[in-house]
Amino acid sequence: MRPSLAIALLPIMFMMCAQYGQLTPIADLPKKLNENSGMAAVNGNAVWLIEDSGNPDKIFKVDLKGNLLKEFKVKNAKNEDWEALAQDSLGNLYIGDIGNNSNEREDLVIYKIPNPDKEKGDKIDAERITFSYPEQKKFPPKRKDFRYNAEALFYLKGFLYIVNKDMTRPFTGEARIYRLPAKPGKYKAELLSVIPTCDDSRRCTITGADLSPDGKTLVLLSYGQLWVFRNFKGDDFTSGTMKLIDLGASTQLEAVSFLDNQTLLLSDEWSGGSGMNLYRYALD
Repeated sequence: MRPSLAIALLPIMFMMCAQYGQLTPIADLPKKLNENSGMAAVNGNAVWLIEDSGNPDKIFKVDLKGNLLKEFKVKNAKNEDWEALAQDSLGNLYIGDIGNNSNEREDLVIYKIPNPDKEKGDKIDAERITFSYPEQKKFPPKRKDFRYNAEALFYLKGFLYIVNKDMTRPFTGEARIYRLPAKPGKYKAELLSVIPTCDDSRRCTITGADLSPDGKTLVLLSYGQLWVFRNFKGDDFTSGTMKLIDLGASTQLEAVSFLDNQTLLLSDEWSGGSGMNLYRYALD
């Protein structure tokens, strides 16, 4: 490389490092997924993705090079605000229609769909898991009680776990984990844990979560940070150890999924002229 060209590229390389920090970009996502919001890794070589409010009622399969492989129209479902995607050991997917920025929704639902890799055609049926937060009495509540938005969902042994996105003002910096059965029905979500994060409302609101395939590691994601929980007992995730990792990234990270027990995949929305990428990150 000519010295003049190298010097010219330095600002670009610096900006990329500043944006991505410890994350390794591995693919550009398809343009139609510029508002991707939830992800689930599949078979070690692809991911299922969804988009949030205002986008089609569809799921998309993308390989780790960013190629769109498949898309399904989800029947009996409506994308009010799809914000999270979880997967069980049989490959069934759970679409979390749990976005609730205004904290006024009374129609929160998680759609369960059968393993898409076993389905033919381009449409797939959904079953409904509806729920409410028993602590919420007003719709919307006062701003100091804006705790009922969520963008994070994961599965463990027959249950779904929702992690809220704290929008309280003044900001309390709490991540609340709720539990409900992973089968069709109507439920009141059970509050399991309250996890203190920090006092920065952008970097400490949870936008994604996943549990490792062996069930031994839980990660929570924000715009630039990871909380890693290990050595917990059952679903008492605060009973073990917790490590906070500053990813050094400045993009709008929206989703995280375990590729294997030690490797994470992350994705971000297109925002501020950057994003819409798939990243890899190796845990210690």
